[in-house]
Amino acid sequence: MNKNAGTLHKYANPVKHRGHALFPDAAPVAPERWEAEIRHVPYNPYNDHMDERLLDAARRLHALARTGQYFCAGEYDRQRYQEIERIAAELLTGVDPVAGARLAGLWAGETGYVTPKLEVRGAVFDRDRVLLVREQSDGLWALPGGWADVGDSPSQAVIREIEQESGFRTRVVALAALWDRDLHAAPGLFHTWKACFLCEIEGGEARGSYETDAAAFFPLNALPPLSLGRSTPGQVTRLHALWLGRPLPADFD
Repeated sequence: MNKNAGTLHKYANPVKHRGHALFPDAAPVAPERWEAEIRHVPYNPYNDHMDERLLDAARRLHALARTGQYFCAGEYDRQRYQEIERIAAELLTGVDPVAGARLAGLWAGETGYVTPKLEVRGAVFDRDRVLLVREQSDGLWALPGGWADVGDSPSQAVIREIEQESGFRTRVVALAALWDRDLHAAPGLFHTWKACFLCEIEGGEARGSYETDAAAFFPLNALPPLSLGRSTPGQVTRLHALWLGRPLPADFD
């Protein structure tokens, strides 16, 4: 028997292991529930006061652990990768069993080679005004958008998100930017790339949704408080410049 097997055995399946308070039974969390669940983990994408180096280390350990579990052939290697994932979770949640369970559920859905997640945002301008929606989760404003769904093309995803969150039907004019979220705002629990599209309204009217409670146009020089993990003032300004100067090559990080 491998001399390390006894040490690793109790963490052989961290999500199912009942002897460790951090990992009670946890089913994978559906994407539409991510934001709600993330808010119960001490480090979340809308907390601007996190230790960014610690969060980055935990995210990279989690990605290595999940990718390793998927590709490894031996059980002992699998147990080691699961131990790495447990350590990554403890970096973020300490010994809080509730936060640990929620984080385990968020991570349980990650299989295969772990890559950045894709978020889409739509920029709709009316001269010097921009369409924003107010998020129910934090009461702050953002460009309409959200996670891309499997089965959608990028343009389909942003058109759907704009209509769901603001009530407006739109068409996509251009891909304006592909940004790394970490380079523009405080890092989130997931490493995220943000695809921003310039869009034009074709119909509909302003309304809220189950995620947003208001939609309105704001002057660029009088923006309301923004949900910085979703949209920053600098991003809105840059997108407006791209709108005025179109067609221009897309921004990218």
